[in-house]
Amino acid sequence: MSSQSKRVRVLVADDHPIYREGIVRAVKERPDLELVGEAGDGREALEQIRETKPDVAVLDIRMPELEGTQVLAAIRRDGLETEVLFLSAFMESELAYRTVAEGARGYLSKEASRQEICDAIVTIARGGTALAPEVQAGLAREIQQRERADGRPSLTPREHEVLRLIAEGLSAPEIGRRIHLSTTTVKTHLHTLYEKLGVSDRAAAVAEAMRRGLIE
Repeated sequence: MSSQSKRVRVLVADDHPIYREGIVRAVKERPDLELVGEAGDGREALEQIRETKPDVAVLDIRMPELEGTQVLAAIRRDGLETEVLFLSAFMESELAYRTVAEGARGYLSKEASRQEICDAIVTIARGGTALAPEVQAGLAREIQQRERADGRPSLTPREHEVLRLIAEGLSAPEIGRRIHLSTTTVKTHLHTLYEKLGVSDRAAAVAEAMRRGLIE
């Protein structure tokens, strides 16, 4: 089976059983998705993510035991390759910004259709992002405000890490091995870095980052 046709392994976590079951059913009905686990709270979700290593974890932003953002922080701290799609009833731009800055690849309203959620899972698994239309404008404003505040582009912790490693001269595969990411995911981070820095190659990215004081 080719990488393009490989089923996306999914974990769903939400403390509302009826809502969770709806998403679980939708995932099971999609031939391109494979459900590997479901959880009713954040701690259980994190345990299952560590055990099953899904491609994408669909997390409620507000959960007992551990909130979705805490689960995301643990995933990133542990160097797991699982990407995160948040589902939330809260569409505040500051909250959306914080989750994206911390490494989430998607943020959708709980009012999104099951098809929209499943399509977002596939998009994220392929290296893309999925943001609810109602948060995109607010997210852009939040980024602009923060950039004006410190004069620097807003980079996620993972982007800072990739930037530091390309400054050390590592290739995309070498970076992937160092921080436990696939080469494709590293290249996605590089592309985003180039866009944020307004450059087109790694040498220019390092030079621009040094000019802006992002690396020494």
